[in-house]
Amino acid sequence: MFISYNQSYEKIAMGLLSYVTDLKNVARLKPEMESYIENVDRKLFLWKDEVTDNIVALIGVEISEAMVLVRHIAVSPSFRNEGIVHRLLDGLQQHYPTSTINGTLETAPFIAKWNQKQLNRSDEESSGSL
Repeated sequence: MFISYNQSYEKIAMGLLSYVTDLKNVARLKPEMESYIENVDRKLFLWKDEVTDNIVALIGVEISEAMVLVRHIAVSPSFRNEGIVHRLLDGLQQHYPTSTINGTLETAPFIAKWNQKQLNRSDEESSGSL
């Protein structure tokens, strides 16, 4: 389940962000976390596993007028390869339906795979309606 970050999730969010290679060092992690809390154009969203009821993934974004830049994606190791990144991106698209979703050098490959999956899904739906 796609949910918006709030202060009660701070420790969980920091734990998930620490999986990001650049943020393994606490000296770098804390300022990054603070930037998500303090800047109105930066937001965190979480993924709550409906079976375990645990927060298992996070996506950090920077919002502009027509674009959402995905800055960070982190998934708990025991929940990787389950399609959670695509579900996070689906939730993000539903949250910002008129915005284009782009990525940084680190997150762009995830977004490219997600975009390809969407195109394939769209092709299947249109060919099925003929």
